[in-house]
Amino acid sequence: MELSGKAALVTGGASGIGKATAERLASEGARVCVVDLDEGGARAVADSVGGTSFAADVGDVTQTDAAFAHCEQELGSVDVAFLNAGIAIGFADITTLEDDLYRTIMRVNVDGVFFGARAAIRSMKPRGGGAIVATASLAGLIPFPPDPVYVLTKHAVVGLIRSIAPTIEPLGITANCVNPGFTDTNIINDEIKGIVSDLGFPLIPPAQIADAVVHAITCGETGRCWVCQPGREPIAYGFRDVPGPRTPGAEGVRPPDVLGHAASPGTPGNQ
Repeated sequence: MELSGKAALVTGGASGIGKATAERLASEGARVCVVDLDEGGARAVADSVGGTSFAADVGDVTQTDAAFAHCEQELGSVDVAFLNAGIAIGFADITTLEDDLYRTIMRVNVDGVFFGARAAIRSMKPRGGGAIVATASLAGLIPFPPDPVYVLTKHAVVGLIRSIAPTIEPLGITANCVNPGFTDTNIINDEIKGIVSDLGFPLIPPAQIADAVVHAITCGETGRCWVCQPGREPIAYGFRDVPGPRTPGAEGVRPPDVLGHAASPGTPGNQ
């Protein structure tokens, strides 16, 4: 996809990775709709890139749908959806986690991506294509004991994006994740930043993740998880085959493709 002239919707766009990506997309010639719960922050970023803004809680389906409708009304379409809004809670001991806080992170990190992906597909399908990118995390690929519920949400994002990719590919829509390591945003508290610093592990600047998002949009691949580490180019994560049935001659056989789609990059069985 060439970004010049395209309309891009960015959730969580008032700060951090969302802000950096809105700026990067605008520099590539895209028209940007900045969506965030922080109405003033979203407006400030939108004004700085000559775009439009919309205040929304992405965990609310009505507000998410309204954000996409606003983008279509103001910019004429939604060609790119960067589903980036997310939070962390930092609870290692799930026995002390209150239900309300659990529901809060689930609705933002999981419901927000689901509602956004659904709205994006509905918008892009009649136009013959588009690109969806969701912010996951290394925590969507590996364990992170300090915040297991955050890990739960990011594994859900990875599973959703990889699973919808083959079904929307015939529509001309790609779906990918970016999976950053520790990035210098407000989602990481000062304690974790201090631990990371003490270990000599550099924080990733948000602009590097914005570069990875642009790569995911424009590379033409789908169903990928683009791992982002300090100073590295985005790397497509290699998912291994699952073991096959324990029957003669079937060891290592890929599970049947029940949807009838050709295997796409990032589906089980691809390295």
